[in-house]
Amino acid sequence: MTLQRPRAASASMTALPSPARRQWLATTLPLLGAGLAVALLPVGSRAATNTPTPLEVWKDPNCGCCQDWVDHMQANGFAVKVHATGNNAVRARLGLPPKLGSCHTALVGGYLVEGHVPASDVRKLLQQKPKALGLAVPGMPVGSPGMDGAVYGDRRDPYDVLPVAHDGSTRIFNSYNKKAST
Repeated sequence: MTLQRPRAASASMTALPSPARRQWLATTLPLLGAGLAVALLPVGSRAATNTPTPLEVWKDPNCGCCQDWVDHMQANGFAVKVHATGNNAVRARLGLPPKLGSCHTALVGGYLVEGHVPASDVRKLLQQKPKALGLAVPGMPVGSPGMDGAVYGDRRDPYDVLPVAHDGSTRIFNSYNKKAST
């Protein structure tokens, strides 16, 4: 009795026909390459686009404009933790001069953010990393984030965002709603 080995499948049975194989490779390899490129990106660059920036806010529990500013920050990629206990004590503890005060105080990335500072300016502050206490929009200017919209008649008063130095001095970081001079 002679034992016969099973015959190996022929190459034509296991391989895709040449044109189909080329088409499969042409469509699959670019997809694999794109996935590999994303996978090889530094972890920080992928996380930065998906991870909200933590921000802590101290505000009066009954202040509607403070909550509107919190909503503005959340809509712009910040993960906000709110302390509805007022902001006078934290503002004093952080060394912000009273003349620069507003209705809420925040901390983000080691910087103080006082008042209705636009999220874009907070992002700019975090990118530039200046030697400063933080940013402030003194008072409550109508037209700033949280003090805007139909409830204010869509009014837009001019205001400045001020960088606050550790000695309490300021200058202009950004200006909003200024009329162009003629």
